[in-house]
Amino acid sequence: MLWIYALTSVFVVSLISLIGVFTLSIDRNKLYKYLIYIVSLSAGTLMGDAFIHLIPGAYEKSSSSTVVSLYILLGILVFFVLEKVIHWRHCHEEPCEKHPHPFSYIILMGDSLHNFVDGMVIGASYLVSIPVGIATTVAVVFHEIPQEIGDFASLIYGGFSRKKALILNFLSALMAVFGALLILSFDLKIDGLEEFLIPFAAGGFIYIAGTDLIPELHKHNEAKKGVFQVLAFLLGIGLMLGMLLVE
Repeated sequence: MLWIYALTSVFVVSLISLIGVFTLSIDRNKLYKYLIYIVSLSAGTLMGDAFIHLIPGAYEKSSSSTVVSLYILLGILVFFVLEKVIHWRHCHEEPCEKHPHPFSYIILMGDSLHNFVDGMVIGASYLVSIPVGIATTVAVVFHEIPQEIGDFASLIYGGFSRKKALILNFLSALMAVFGALLILSFDLKIDGLEEFLIPFAAGGFIYIAGTDLIPELHKHNEAKKGVFQVLAFLLGIGLMLGMLLVE
Protein backbone atom coordinates (compact mmCIF):
# COMPACT_ATOMS: atom_id res chain seq x y z
CA MET A 1 0.00 0.00 0.00
CA LEU A 2 2.84 2.40 0.89
CA TRP A 3 4.49 1.82 -2.50
CA ILE A 4 1.21 2.52 -4.33
CA TYR A 5 0.72 5.80 -2.46
CA ALA A 6 4.32 6.90 -3.01
CA LEU A 7 4.56 6.01 -6.70
CA THR A 8 1.14 7.53 -7.44
CA SER A 9 2.26 10.72 -5.70
CA VAL A 10 5.49 11.08 -7.70
CA PHE A 11 3.67 10.32 -10.96
CA VAL A 12 1.11 13.05 -10.20
CA VAL A 13 3.99 15.44 -9.45
CA SER A 14 5.55 14.48 -12.80
CA LEU A 15 2.31 15.28 -14.64
CA ILE A 16 2.66 18.92 -13.55
CA SER A 17 5.42 19.25 -16.14
CA LEU A 18 2.70 18.94 -18.81
CA ILE A 19 1.22 22.27 -17.72
CA GLY A 20 2.76 23.72 -20.88
CA VAL A 21 0.12 21.88 -22.94
CA PHE A 22 -2.14 24.89 -22.36
CA THR A 23 0.19 26.98 -24.53
CA LEU A 24 -0.30 24.80 -27.61
CA SER A 25 -3.44 26.73 -28.58
CA ILE A 26 -1.84 30.16 -28.02
CA ASP A 27 -0.70 32.10 -31.06
CA ARG A 28 3.08 31.78 -31.52
CA ASN A 29 3.69 35.54 -31.71
CA LYS A 30 1.67 36.21 -28.55
CA LEU A 31 3.49 33.44 -26.71
CA TYR A 32 6.92 34.77 -27.64
CA LYS A 33 5.89 38.28 -26.61
CA TYR A 34 5.49 37.16 -23.00
CA LEU A 35 8.17 34.45 -22.87
CA ILE A 36 10.85 36.79 -21.53
CA TYR A 37 8.73 37.54 -18.46
CA ILE A 38 8.21 33.83 -17.76
CA VAL A 39 11.97 33.33 -18.16
CA SER A 40 12.39 36.04 -15.54
CA LEU A 41 9.89 34.20 -13.31
CA SER A 42 11.93 31.03 -13.83
CA ALA A 43 15.13 32.80 -12.78
CA GLY A 44 13.40 34.01 -9.61
CA THR A 45 12.01 30.57 -8.74
CA LEU A 46 15.40 28.91 -9.30
CA MET A 47 17.22 31.45 -7.12
CA GLY A 48 14.44 31.34 -4.53
CA ASP A 49 14.41 27.56 -4.46
CA ALA A 50 18.19 27.42 -4.03
CA PHE A 51 18.51 30.06 -1.30
CA ILE A 52 15.19 29.60 0.54
CA HIS A 53 14.65 25.83 0.37
CA LEU A 54 17.62 23.77 -0.76
CA ILE A 55 20.59 25.48 0.90
CA PRO A 56 18.98 25.97 4.35
CA GLY A 57 17.77 22.36 4.19
CA ALA A 58 21.25 21.16 3.27
CA TYR A 59 22.82 22.98 6.23
CA GLU A 60 20.22 21.47 8.56
CA LYS A 61 20.96 17.93 7.39
CA SER A 62 24.76 18.23 7.45
CA SER A 63 27.14 18.39 10.38
CA SER A 64 29.69 20.36 8.32
CA SER A 65 28.83 23.72 6.78
CA THR A 66 32.12 23.62 4.85
CA VAL A 67 31.14 20.37 3.14
CA VAL A 68 27.76 21.82 2.15
CA SER A 69 29.45 24.90 0.70
CA LEU A 70 31.86 22.70 -1.27
CA TYR A 71 28.95 20.65 -2.65
CA ILE A 72 27.23 23.88 -3.77
CA LEU A 73 30.42 25.04 -5.48
CA LEU A 74 30.80 21.59 -7.04
CA GLY A 75 27.29 21.91 -8.48
CA ILE A 76 28.20 25.27 -10.01
CA LEU A 77 31.46 23.87 -11.41
CA VAL A 78 29.88 20.72 -12.88
CA PHE A 79 27.12 22.67 -14.62
CA PHE A 80 29.70 25.14 -15.92
CA VAL A 81 31.74 22.29 -17.42
CA LEU A 82 28.61 20.60 -18.83
CA GLU A 83 27.57 23.79 -20.59
CA LYS A 84 31.07 24.23 -22.00
CA VAL A 85 31.01 20.67 -23.38
CA ILE A 86 27.52 21.06 -24.86
CA HIS A 87 28.38 24.41 -26.42
CA TRP A 88 31.65 23.07 -27.86
CA ARG A 89 30.01 19.96 -29.36
CA HIS A 90 27.16 21.88 -30.96
CA CYS A 91 29.33 24.62 -32.42
CA HIS A 92 31.67 22.06 -33.99
CA GLU A 93 28.99 19.79 -35.45
CA GLU A 94 27.03 22.55 -37.23
CA PRO A 95 26.69 26.34 -37.06
CA CYS A 96 25.57 27.24 -33.52
CA GLU A 97 22.46 29.09 -34.61
CA LYS A 98 20.93 25.83 -35.90
CA HIS A 99 20.84 24.35 -32.41
CA PRO A 100 18.82 25.16 -29.32
CA HIS A 101 20.80 27.36 -26.94
CA PRO A 102 23.08 25.27 -24.68
CA PHE A 103 21.31 26.56 -21.56
CA SER A 104 18.21 24.61 -22.67
CA TYR A 105 20.05 21.35 -22.10
CA ILE A 106 21.52 22.59 -18.83
CA ILE A 107 18.02 23.45 -17.61
CA LEU A 108 16.88 19.91 -18.45
CA MET A 109 19.81 18.44 -16.53
CA GLY A 110 19.23 20.69 -13.53
CA ASP A 111 15.51 20.00 -13.50
CA SER A 112 16.09 16.24 -13.80
CA LEU A 113 18.37 16.33 -10.75
CA HIS A 114 15.88 18.45 -8.81
CA ASN A 115 13.00 16.11 -9.68
CA PHE A 116 15.12 13.14 -8.62
CA VAL A 117 15.66 14.79 -5.21
CA ASP A 118 11.94 15.60 -4.95
CA GLY A 119 11.16 11.93 -5.59
CA MET A 120 13.60 10.95 -2.85
CA VAL A 121 12.01 13.39 -0.42
CA ILE A 122 8.49 12.11 -1.18
CA GLY A 123 9.61 8.48 -0.88
CA ALA A 124 11.34 9.18 2.43
CA SER A 125 8.23 10.98 3.72
CA TYR A 126 6.04 7.94 3.03
CA LEU A 127 8.50 5.79 4.96
CA VAL A 128 7.67 7.98 7.98
CA SER A 129 3.89 7.67 7.49
CA ILE A 130 1.26 7.95 4.76
CA PRO A 131 -0.17 11.28 6.10
CA VAL A 132 3.35 12.78 6.15
CA GLY A 133 3.90 11.53 2.60
CA ILE A 134 0.65 13.10 1.37
CA ALA A 135 1.47 16.42 3.07
CA THR A 136 4.93 16.44 1.47
CA THR A 137 3.43 15.65 -1.94
CA VAL A 138 1.05 18.61 -1.67
CA ALA A 139 3.96 20.88 -0.76
CA VAL A 140 6.00 19.62 -3.74
CA VAL A 141 3.04 20.11 -6.11
CA PHE A 142 2.68 23.78 -5.13
CA HIS A 143 6.43 24.15 -5.35
CA GLU A 144 6.64 22.59 -8.82
CA ILE A 145 3.90 24.56 -10.62
CA PRO A 146 5.75 27.90 -10.97
CA GLN A 147 9.06 26.16 -11.64
CA GLU A 148 7.66 23.90 -14.39
CA ILE A 149 5.99 26.88 -16.08
CA GLY A 150 9.31 28.70 -16.01
CA ASP A 151 11.30 25.69 -17.22
CA PHE A 152 8.91 25.09 -20.11
CA ALA A 153 9.09 28.74 -21.15
CA SER A 154 12.88 28.72 -20.90
CA LEU A 155 13.12 25.66 -23.16
CA ILE A 156 10.98 27.37 -25.81
CA TYR A 157 12.96 30.59 -25.45
CA GLY A 158 16.14 28.52 -25.87
CA GLY A 159 15.01 27.18 -29.24
CA PHE A 160 12.90 24.06 -28.70
CA SER A 161 9.47 23.71 -30.30
CA ARG A 162 6.55 23.66 -27.89
CA LYS A 163 5.87 19.96 -28.45
CA LYS A 164 9.51 18.96 -27.98
CA ALA A 165 9.82 21.16 -24.88
CA LEU A 166 6.70 19.51 -23.47
CA ILE A 167 8.02 15.98 -24.06
CA LEU A 168 11.52 16.68 -22.72
CA ASN A 169 10.15 18.51 -19.67
CA PHE A 170 7.92 15.51 -18.89
CA LEU A 171 10.80 13.04 -19.29
CA SER A 172 12.92 15.08 -16.87
CA ALA A 173 9.98 15.17 -14.44
CA LEU A 174 9.81 11.35 -14.46
CA MET A 175 13.15 11.34 -12.62
CA ALA A 176 11.02 11.86 -9.50
CA VAL A 177 9.74 8.31 -9.95
CA PHE A 178 13.30 6.94 -9.98
CA GLY A 179 14.16 9.00 -6.90
CA ALA A 180 11.21 7.54 -4.99
CA LEU A 181 12.00 4.00 -6.18
CA LEU A 182 15.58 4.35 -4.98
CA ILE A 183 14.56 5.43 -1.49
CA LEU A 184 11.76 2.87 -1.16
CA SER A 185 13.97 0.03 -2.39
CA PHE A 186 16.88 0.76 -0.08
CA ASP A 187 14.75 2.14 2.77
CA LEU A 188 17.01 5.19 3.25
CA LYS A 189 20.14 3.03 3.69
CA ILE A 190 22.21 5.03 1.20
CA ASP A 191 24.12 7.21 3.63
CA GLY A 192 24.88 10.76 2.57
CA LEU A 193 23.18 10.63 -0.86
CA GLU A 194 20.49 13.21 -0.11
CA GLU A 195 23.01 15.34 1.83
CA PHE A 196 25.09 15.53 -1.36
CA LEU A 197 22.33 15.90 -3.96
CA ILE A 198 20.45 18.79 -2.32
CA PRO A 199 23.34 21.32 -2.16
CA PHE A 200 24.65 20.04 -5.50
CA ALA A 201 21.25 20.78 -7.08
CA ALA A 202 21.25 24.22 -5.41
CA GLY A 203 24.60 24.99 -7.03
CA GLY A 204 23.21 23.94 -10.39
CA PHE A 205 20.19 26.19 -9.99
CA ILE A 206 22.33 29.17 -9.01
CA TYR A 207 24.48 28.60 -12.08
CA ILE A 208 21.50 28.28 -14.46
CA ALA A 209 19.75 31.38 -13.13
CA GLY A 210 22.87 33.51 -12.73
CA THR A 211 24.79 32.73 -15.88
CA ASP A 212 22.13 31.66 -18.39
CA LEU A 213 18.71 33.16 -17.65
CA ILE A 214 19.59 36.54 -16.12
CA PRO A 215 22.01 37.45 -18.97
CA GLU A 216 19.17 36.69 -21.42
CA LEU A 217 17.02 39.21 -19.57
CA HIS A 218 19.68 41.90 -20.05
CA LYS A 219 19.28 41.58 -23.82
CA HIS A 220 15.94 43.40 -23.53
CA ASN A 221 16.81 46.96 -22.53
CA GLU A 222 13.44 48.73 -22.79
CA ALA A 223 12.54 50.37 -19.48
CA LYS A 224 8.97 49.05 -19.42
CA LYS A 225 10.10 45.48 -20.12
CA GLY A 226 12.81 45.84 -17.50
CA VAL A 227 10.27 46.79 -14.82
CA PHE A 228 8.07 43.79 -15.61
CA GLN A 229 11.11 41.50 -15.67
CA VAL A 230 12.07 42.64 -12.17
CA LEU A 231 8.49 42.14 -10.96
CA ALA A 232 8.38 38.64 -12.49
CA PHE A 233 11.73 37.83 -10.86
CA LEU A 234 10.46 39.01 -7.48
CA LEU A 235 7.24 37.04 -7.99
CA GLY A 236 9.31 33.89 -8.53
CA ILE A 237 11.18 34.49 -5.28
CA GLY A 238 7.90 35.32 -3.53
CA LEU A 239 6.33 32.06 -4.68
CA MET A 240 9.24 30.09 -3.26
CA LEU A 241 8.99 32.09 -0.03
CA GLY A 242 5.28 31.36 0.12
CA MET A 243 6.00 27.65 -0.10
CA LEU A 244 7.46 27.86 3.42
CA LEU A 245 3.92 28.45 4.66
CA VAL A 246 2.72 25.29 2.88
CA GLU A 247 5.59 23.22 4.20
